[in-house]
Amino acid sequence: MIDISGIIDFRNFYEIYRDILTYLGFSEGAYWMSFLASAITFSFVVINVMILSTAFYTWFERRALARFHARTGPNRHGPFGILQPFADVIKLILKEDTIPDEADRPVFTLAPIALLAPTLLIAAVIPLSEDSFLGSLNIGVLFIVGVTSVNSIAIFMAGWGSRNKYAILGAMRGAAMLISYEIPMALGITGVLLISGSLALTEIVKTQTVWFIFVMPIGFFVFMAAATAEMSRTPFDQIEAESELGSGYNTEYSGIKFAILFLAEFMAPIITAAIVTTLFLGGTSGFDVIPGQIWFIIKMMIVIFVLLWFRATWPRLRIDQIMGFAWKALFSLGLFNIFLIALEYLVLTNGGGRLTKTDMLIMGGVNWVVGIIIIAIIMNIFGRKQLSRPDPIPSPLANMGIRGE
Repeated sequence: MIDISGIIDFRNFYEIYRDILTYLGFSEGAYWMSFLASAITFSFVVINVMILSTAFYTWFERRALARFHARTGPNRHGPFGILQPFADVIKLILKEDTIPDEADRPVFTLAPIALLAPTLLIAAVIPLSEDSFLGSLNIGVLFIVGVTSVNSIAIFMAGWGSRNKYAILGAMRGAAMLISYEIPMALGITGVLLISGSLALTEIVKTQTVWFIFVMPIGFFVFMAAATAEMSRTPFDQIEAESELGSGYNTEYSGIKFAILFLAEFMAPIITAAIVTTLFLGGTSGFDVIPGQIWFIIKMMIVIFVLLWFRATWPRLRIDQIMGFAWKALFSLGLFNIFLIALEYLVLTNGGGRLTKTDMLIMGGVNWVVGIIIIAIIMNIFGRKQLSRPDPIPSPLANMGIRGE
């Protein structure tokens, strides 16, 4: 496979700075400086690439949503409105950064940073090549699950620090929802770990001789649904319900702090698409004619469009529906998927060894049939109340009864 990752890897940065120090006459005891310099350089690259990608994603999302809704979308700044994200950034930077008098200033200020930092940390460990240094982290999956759990703390910090009742209600909803959906998300990943036998993201990619989306559709469905809820986007955006909470946890934010909060929100689909591509779509694997990094980007764009499609077409769920879906549907499906994958692995490998490509194809055929049946049953159970609605009973207090005047 052609590798065009170039020097955008921590190890490559380290080797470049080490060679420079060696050329300048430094001994091995000074190699810590190359480690520090490579960390700063890699962080600079990741931060700027993610921010620029998010800026153009906001433009793409607004244009795509406009097409879904039969309207124009941003078209004022630049060709096809492509400079609109930069105009928005300049506007938010120049706006007054207000802080309520009753707010807890340290918590209020740190909340946007605490929401953005985990997203950037995850971007650093995504493997863009087979020998990615940080992508080979032996606890890569645990790192992702642990870092994403910080989002619930950051959202609660934003609501609590604002000292606003609508912000606090939105933050409490967010904390309850995010903690609930972290459990099925972890269950969805467990099937991947059972087959790959490793927590390292590079090893998970190498194991996918058959993409895991075809091997375990139930696990993919559970993970995608939970990840969509973790992003707090439609149809799971109750923590920002304008009709009930004004703007939710970010009601009191303005200026650059507001920009950072929404930068984290719009960056979330990009990171989610990268994680889904790594865990279920084979990462950089593809035909050798096209470089692996290009394959990775193409798969990411497909996932991003699917997530955007969900946002454009699905209505917002009630908070009780959101919580019920997590604990009644996804939690059960996640446990069922783990037992199903474990049983198939035990039968096909006779209690040990690794799965072959043929074994994975057999698992995929069985799991798709079982998955369609199980999901159809769950949809029937959850949708039965909507098929036969009871007749409304008018209240006598509303003067709508038979005896009303």
